[in-house]
Amino acid sequence: MTHKLSRDVPATAIPAGDAVTLPAGSDVFVTQTLGGSVTVRTDRGLYRIAAENAAALEGYTPSAEAAAPAGEFSEAAVWAALKTCFDPEIPVNIVDLGLVYDLAVDASPTGNRIEVKMTLTAPGCGMGPVIAEDARQKISALPTVESAKVHIVWDPVWTPQMISPEGRKVLGLE
Repeated sequence: MTHKLSRDVPATAIPAGDAVTLPAGSDVFVTQTLGGSVTVRTDRGLYRIAAENAAALEGYTPSAEAAAPAGEFSEAAVWAALKTCFDPEIPVNIVDLGLVYDLAVDASPTGNRIEVKMTLTAPGCGMGPVIAEDARQKISALPTVESAKVHIVWDPVWTPQMISPEGRKVLGLE
């Protein structure tokens, strides 16, 4: 469905990762709405619009985003938060896509420090910092998280064989 932008909207060009502004009045076609952000196509290419700017799409109703889990912190809660992060071009979360290589939780009396090592499907993908920051923000929102760091690594090199059975099903690879 095509939507018109009611105001100038900051966006990220896909796959370059460059910050751009989509002008008010532009027609955009929503291609993906996973993880809170919106991927749109225009006559100039694909763009990622952050959740906080989705209201600028006239006639668009965002899906309800799952809130950060309340209550006790757990490693499972971190994994659940990571499963709400998506590559804007692929309808599979970064965990099931096989991009998360390592998760370390360092518990301390002041809070939990989380470090994640993840990769990308292609080394030249400019969206890497955007995806990593999305993951960092979602982990940081969990209860008792003092700090969260997400590192992009290239070893081992990602291959499609790393996609989980759930991810394969979504992509029709079974």
